[in-house]
Amino acid sequence: MLSYRHSFHAGNPADVIKHLVLAEVLSYMVKKEKPFDYVDTHSGAGFFELASDDAQKTQEYLQGIAKLWHYSGAVTAISDYVCLIKSFNEGERLSHYPGSPKVAEHYLRRQDKGWFFELHPRDLELLQQNTAHKKSLRVTGSDGFKGLQGLVPPASRRACVLMDPPYEIKSDYDVAVQSIIKAYKKFDSGVYMIWYPVVDRARIDAMESQLIDSGIRNIQLFELATRADTQERGMTASGMLVINPPWTLKKTMDAVLPELVTLLAEEEGAFYRSIQLVEE
Repeated sequence: MLSYRHSFHAGNPADVIKHLVLAEVLSYMVKKEKPFDYVDTHSGAGFFELASDDAQKTQEYLQGIAKLWHYSGAVTAISDYVCLIKSFNEGERLSHYPGSPKVAEHYLRRQDKGWFFELHPRDLELLQQNTAHKKSLRVTGSDGFKGLQGLVPPASRRACVLMDPPYEIKSDYDVAVQSIIKAYKKFDSGVYMIWYPVVDRARIDAMESQLIDSGIRNIQLFELATRADTQERGMTASGMLVINPPWTLKKTMDAVLPELVTLLAEEEGAFYRSIQLVEE
């Protein structure tokens, strides 16, 4: 059993970009009355207490959501994201941070279904507790890479997929891309999102090349780097690869990312990328 637990990292800059993009995609999906399926392949516990020993050990949220807590700038998507996170807290005090299952639940309606996969036994138990109040949310203690393949094409004929493995195993970079390509071939109209960490830039370059060579059209990439690339100090950036993005997403992120770099940069060399990786 791998050791990764997101409770040490909840609310950090990687969560900010991941959940802001996720929220933008889901808010677009619910504009149509027709139901859709949401698939979260690596869900984690789903909800985090920032006063916990895990969160306090690293205090990564202080470099992420805490810096945005009193945001009063002009970028609506950032304001909306902060309001979303505040809805999981009482008053103006930052005490909890939602994982992607809770962010998704905020948007999922009665007619929609949520599918959540988690392998870590303790996080699986917590995830089951955090989603038990809704019958439309299904939790499975199995491999999300494989589980996704059994859910496409969905009966609803609409789907939104988030794949954000911990990348503890280096092969996850390749497996994530190949899993999404395989799912896309079975159901090419879904919205597919892959979150990635930048620890070794060459691995991200390889992911991009695989997607470009796959023949899949309409892929966008959004990346936030709070430090310059380095192979000596762990993760310096993270991003989201989005297949079949909402038509509004690129314009939104073009405004969001430079603002986030300004607000969250830890040192010189911070940068962002917002690109159309593959045209429609």
